[in-house]
Amino acid sequence: MEFPRHLFFTKDHEWLSDDSDEFSVGISAYAVEQLGDIVYLELPAVGDNFAARESFGTVESVKTVSDLYMPRNGEILAVNEEVMQDPEIVQDDPYGKGWLIKVKATAADTGNLLDALSYQKYLVQEEG
Repeated sequence: MEFPRHLFFTKDHEWLSDDSDEFSVGISAYAVEQLGDIVYLELPAVGDNFAARESFGTVESVKTVSDLYMPRNGEILAVNEEVMQDPEIVQDDPYGKGWLIKVKATAADTGNLLDALSYQKYLVQEEG
């Protein structure tokens, strides 16, 4: 399973491209593996604002429906329309074409982000 070193992760299994003022958000390869076949995504509209750790949408798979959580406070700048039409893109390329939203940070809040190595350690602990 891949966890690119340049990304940051949350304990809810979202990733973000960096900790600057504008960033992309998606779900980790671990989350994709746990979900199974993704069949539907519900994502916010451009201009919507969310607080860190607030649900910004859902991902539906053949197994379950899971909330997506905002990794930082921010305003939605763009939504990946391709993944809305073809959710399998997230499964095929979760860290590239499978990004979900682009966000402009509205306040500094990076305290709960994990680097790739810390995220891998977290997963090992969770799986016990």
